[in-house]
Amino acid sequence: MDLTYRSLIAFNTRSFHSPSSSFAAPLVWFHSEEKYFPSDIGSQVDNTRPEIDFAVVEGYPTPLTLDNLDSLNANNGTDVYLTSKEDITKAPAWLNGVKPDTSGKTEGAVSATVIVNDHGNGHADVFYMYFTAFNWGGTVLGQEDWEHNMIRFVDGTPTQVWYSQHGFGQAFTYDCLEKQGSRPIAYSGNGSHAVYAISGPHDHTIPNVNLPNKGLLTDYTDQGTLWDPLLSAYFYSFDAGANAFTSYDPAHPTAWLRYVGKWGDQQFPDDDPRQSFILPGVDATARHTGGPTGPQDKQLNRTDVCPEAKGYVCNVRKELSALEE
Repeated sequence: MDLTYRSLIAFNTRSFHSPSSSFAAPLVWFHSEEKYFPSDIGSQVDNTRPEIDFAVVEGYPTPLTLDNLDSLNANNGTDVYLTSKEDITKAPAWLNGVKPDTSGKTEGAVSATVIVNDHGNGHADVFYMYFTAFNWGGTVLGQEDWEHNMIRFVDGTPTQVWYSQHGFGQAFTYDCLEKQGSRPIAYSGNGSHAVYAISGPHDHTIPNVNLPNKGLLTDYTDQGTLWDPLLSAYFYSFDAGANAFTSYDPAHPTAWLRYVGKWGDQQFPDDDPRQSFILPGVDATARHTGGPTGPQDKQLNRTDVCPEAKGYVCNVRKELSALEE
């Protein structure tokens, strides 16, 4: 990766003083009533243990760290859940994350990851991954979350931006987005942390349709606390051909990116007294959902700015409006 692309992602603003060192990286607004902020990625490992079907994995390395997390892949790795050592329904303090300070930094917490896939021929995709240890959606709770923006660059110019939201998301042209300077703005849903391009209510009861009103499943966004993910992040390049990550800083761990399991508890069984459903019998409406997969499972080598998903079309919107569909 050359200096141009390092400038595009603001790899290290202390080392690189190009005027464009941070011009394209997103800034994220958290809701004014947000309780669960970005979390330290390593603390997630410290406060959990690996389980499969609610049983602790035998013989896992101790201590488990970001430097050996991929060792869990050896035996049924995709079935592993990083399960809280404390009952999450008791609201252990580590789930709260770290509220960004006045500079936008999550002090003491590395809570974001930037991954660059340089396709060559002037084409590069830069992923900005945001980690939170807990989701609260009012009626739906989830353990841990990886949401993200992806910016597509062509000949060094940002052209399109992806906003991840629950099971899919939305794409926009870079030019139409709200910006601070030239950095695109993202709005994090209160409690859910889905990433939106505008503030206000987002009724997402119908997947991939965001209506400007209050429905059964609604995210709320506003300008509460501003977060600059670049101030507390790991930075990597991704070689799609080798399916390999390389850190731009030798001090940053890479093994955790190869972990293929889930970040969080397994969804509680239907007969667990802690479990309930918005719509009885509909698994997708479970109050306590399972943890997500990590950055390696976010389709880092895309054809379009959108990830591929059955039943969805990649519609790159050219304007912002209250009705986004």
